[in-house]
Amino acid sequence: MADKVFAGLEYEQVVRKYNQTVVSVCVMRLKNWADAEDCFQNTFVRLYQKSPQINDEKHLKAWLIRVAINECNNYIKKNRKFVSLEESKDVAVQFPHDEADISWALLELEPKYREVLHLYYVEQYKVDEIAQILSKNPNTVKTLLMRGREKLKSVYGGDNGE
Repeated sequence: MADKVFAGLEYEQVVRKYNQTVVSVCVMRLKNWADAEDCFQNTFVRLYQKSPQINDEKHLKAWLIRVAINECNNYIKKNRKFVSLEESKDVAVQFPHDEADISWALLELEPKYREVLHLYYVEQYKVDEIAQILSKNPNTVKTLLMRGREKLKSVYGGDNGE
């Protein structure tokens, strides 16, 4: 099998480099490890099968996130069922940097807030980039970030005891 190259990286290198990003997007969206695994695999299968022309790693990462979100949305539409984290305690995602201590709080938020907060704080995308990835207006993303932060404060405990 000939190696496929995406943004200068062989397929296996892409999987190793971006596996944590894709799995965290899937877990944040689905709140279920087993379902997230399916969407994770489908995302990388899609990359291999479609072989899109991607010239830089920034575009590659954005493409993978967008496809992962679409895979999760398709999965939700097909299955229309959720298993809560209380029922499925096997979720164990390693988040980069210090985000791990708020990941539980992010999982408590609605998907629309969880996605933008995850992309902004964990993946460190700018508002315009998030808007492009999610196919939303930048002002909508700003509003979702603002409201999501407020909801996150109430879940996480707020500041100064409110």
